[in-house]
Amino acid sequence: MASIKKNARVAGFLYLLLVLAGPIRLIYIPSKLFVHGNATATANNIAAHESLFRFGIVSDLFVGTIVIFVALALYRLLKGVDQRLAVLMVILGGVLPSAIYFLNVLNDAAALTLARGPDFLSVFEKPQRDALAMLFLNLHGQGFTAGEIFYGLWLFPLGVLTFRSRFLPRFLGVWLIINGFAYLVLSFTGFLLSRYEDVVSNILFPALTGEIAFMLWLLIMGAKEQSGG
Repeated sequence: MASIKKNARVAGFLYLLLVLAGPIRLIYIPSKLFVHGNATATANNIAAHESLFRFGIVSDLFVGTIVIFVALALYRLLKGVDQRLAVLMVILGGVLPSAIYFLNVLNDAAALTLARGPDFLSVFEKPQRDALAMLFLNLHGQGFTAGEIFYGLWLFPLGVLTFRSRFLPRFLGVWLIINGFAYLVLSFTGFLLSRYEDVVSNILFPALTGEIAFMLWLLIMGAKEQSGG
């Protein structure tokens, strides 16, 4: 039977893959290809760098898959603390975010199709196709903003499980719960007060590092082995 320390490090490694892959489509691809407020330039960039944009789609598919394995690895580690909370963690942090990622890929696929301008879309003028491509890219962004609700909610059961466990530091559990509140604030800000989203994100940045701290602790320190039965 695998030790708690080994289970913790496996979960930490999978979490690291998630942390490394997540920003590819969220940050890197937009920084390279998207031109704010210019649908034509953005569509031209996507068409000219199709392989890079497709890599972003694949990265989203990878993230949508790996979140399931991260949640299951953490379930294996923490189910002994409270199985019901651990199941809730898997649903909120694995199943639902994964579904959002896979559905959101369709927005990027539509944007790519419009940017490439295949023959069956010839009934649309290029400016129309470019505008529609930008629309689908914006929908992808809105899908991510909606997903932040689950990115926040799953940290509550995870934080409580971490706090209650006797093999992980309690401060990490508190930090994860604070991180969860920060994600919820970001999500609602994105929909209700979108112009302030970047400002709020900068203010909340320290709180948003809770997951990184948790991942690094699992990866480097593992978990304290429990003695006795």
